[in-house]
Amino acid sequence: MEVTTQMIKELREATQAPMLDCRNALVKAEGNFEKAVDVLREQGKAKAAKREDRDASNGTIEVYAHGGGRVSVIVEVNCETDFVARSEGFRKFAHTIALQIAAGEPKYVTEDQIPQEVYDREAEVARNTAREQGKAEAMFDKIVEGRLKKFKDEVCLMNQALFSDESVTIQQLMNEANISTGERIVIRRFQRWELGEAL
Repeated sequence: MEVTTQMIKELREATQAPMLDCRNALVKAEGNFEKAVDVLREQGKAKAAKREDRDASNGTIEVYAHGGGRVSVIVEVNCETDFVARSEGFRKFAHTIALQIAAGEPKYVTEDQIPQEVYDREAEVARNTAREQGKAEAMFDKIVEGRLKKFKDEVCLMNQALFSDESVTIQQLMNEANISTGERIVIRRFQRWELGEAL
């Protein structure tokens, strides 16, 4: 299938990826728009990996309050340059992350921040539950593995599905932001408060 300028333009508008990347993705996907988006997402992972050693010390601190102040979020999102930090796309990304934290209630940014004792406790609960339900002992490891994956997807921001589109994870969204800005973007840290939660 022939890739037209209009197809490239539409893909660029949807993903903010460079024109050449959009063209190549459409060629690889044989003109299929959805497959081309997936190709760009995969490229985002590769490009993000190449940027891992670059310094991301600019950015923004996004503050968001929800439900008349019942839930508040502060999140630090970093990028490499002040130019990108001031861009509308970057600020929109930071706001989306704040909304995600308010809605998704993550505890950690990435899996490697989960303390080992938390993993151990979750594994023990899963194993005890399987035993109480009369599952075969040979299945315990598989059950524990499944429970730990589900746990990580719930508590790690980067693993969560986007609140407004469950087909996209926050990691994929960040990969797309890496592509569109051409810079390394890092969700450095966040804090979420809910009224009365400590009571």
